[in-house]
Amino acid sequence: MMEALFWLAAFLLVYSYFLYPALLKLFITPQDPTQQQPEHWPSVDVILSAYNEESCIAERLTNLLQQDYPGLLTIRVASDGSSDKTGAIIQNFDDPRIQADVHLENRGKVAVLNDLVAQSEADILVFTDANTFFAEDAIRQLVSSFQQQIGAVCGELHLQTEDGNANSDGLYWRYEQFLKESESSLGALLGANGAIYAIRRALYQPLPANTVVDDFCIVMNIKRQGYDVVYNTKAKASEEVAPSLQDEYGRRVRIGLGNYRAFRQHLWALSPMKGALSWCYWSHKVLRWFGPHLMLLVLLSNLFLLASPWYQVTLLAQLLFYGLAWVGQTRIRQGHHTPSWLAILSFFVSMNVALAHGFLRYLQGNQQGAWKRTARHGDAK
Repeated sequence: MMEALFWLAAFLLVYSYFLYPALLKLFITPQDPTQQQPEHWPSVDVILSAYNEESCIAERLTNLLQQDYPGLLTIRVASDGSSDKTGAIIQNFDDPRIQADVHLENRGKVAVLNDLVAQSEADILVFTDANTFFAEDAIRQLVSSFQQQIGAVCGELHLQTEDGNANSDGLYWRYEQFLKESESSLGALLGANGAIYAIRRALYQPLPANTVVDDFCIVMNIKRQGYDVVYNTKAKASEEVAPSLQDEYGRRVRIGLGNYRAFRQHLWALSPMKGALSWCYWSHKVLRWFGPHLMLLVLLSNLFLLASPWYQVTLLAQLLFYGLAWVGQTRIRQGHHTPSWLAILSFFVSMNVALAHGFLRYLQGNQQGAWKRTARHGDAK
């Protein structure tokens, strides 16, 4: 029994992270969706909820105003109970395309998103974050991908460090982008990147106020209505990574909490009757979300198998694996040069520890809707 559990858990981990991408690589050729310039460009509302973003909100709004979109473009931005100057900054913009709301109470990002969408009458909604910056043609590229059965379009985000270089976790990020492109070609793209995506306004369904991974849930609701979701690599945006491991870890814990809430809300996608969507959901999302559980199961079941020399070796290999991850995290935290293989190993373990932490918060019934922003490099020291 323990031997079967050991190998099943180990196989599912290897399958999700290695075999599944390999199958996509072998059988799927990622392709950008068909694009065409409409005779009449639809109206677009950019939806942006901000909390304590005084360090970047002015630059962000300026970036959005510089979009070359040929149709009607409105930017609906709200300060969600910010305690800094975010509210004053957005109200001081003297441009009719900016519709600014200032809320005195911090209710949470999703509550604000629901309000902003309710105010909109645009054909297309573009969702983004305060610390994201669009290429000049990003919105035009998103909108040009909407065909009859397409309900949402996800753009491509590039992560950067403070000096503008590619994120040190760039290999993993490119790996995730490959999965998105492949799943889009299969008609099974799962969720979107919250920094840059667009939907048909008529398909938006208000979310519970305690939703954390709003980008995933909004798009999965569109899939449930029978519409396609596509990934467009030509719609580009950039964003700086969190300035410290502590900030990044906290963000991952919060996302982990949101993932388990989303899992409970989207059990419908588990059905094999959903075809490719179900396969991708199980392989890319569900097994990843329960990766910490599988890793723990591999370790604990191994302890019951130590009578065999082979399983003594597998236990030592696991202990070495986690030990190296700890060394890598320590070196990164102290600012020492870390070999790329060790950084990737440390990133993998840290990501799963954060997921486990998020799962514990989920079990505690943490229903808090208010959000805690991630620190930015431009924040005052």
